[in-house]
Amino acid sequence: MAEETFGSYVRSKRLAKGVNLRKLAEELGIAPAYMSDIENDHRYPPDKDKIEIIAKCLQLTQDETDTLFDLAVGKKNNVSPDIAEYIMGTKASRIALRKARDNGYGEKEWEKVIEMLEKGENPGG
Repeated sequence: MAEETFGSYVRSKRLAKGVNLRKLAEELGIAPAYMSDIENDHRYPPDKDKIEIIAKCLQLTQDETDTLFDLAVGKKNNVSPDIAEYIMGTKASRIALRKARDNGYGEKEWEKVIEMLEKGENPGG
């Protein structure tokens, strides 16, 4: 099975929602041929604003939208565009991520952090 890409993910969600390629391209303000190139991975994924338009047009859930942003990065050593600004704008988040890396945090440890966040626990008291 082929690895999922930004383009294949958009195409599968678009087809599942019954949105035609021309309509999606129109919503993004791009040519249908350009949208086709994106779906066929002949073009890089669009910028953050256009990814948000895709998510809205395709009525993606938050999890699906997060996946879309993650796929936009591909295998490059970058951060998803939806969280890059937050990370770079919050010094403490960068410190926390580096400490987690240095302490060898893996999926198990991050799952505990996520659980704490989902419970709405406030580390400040």
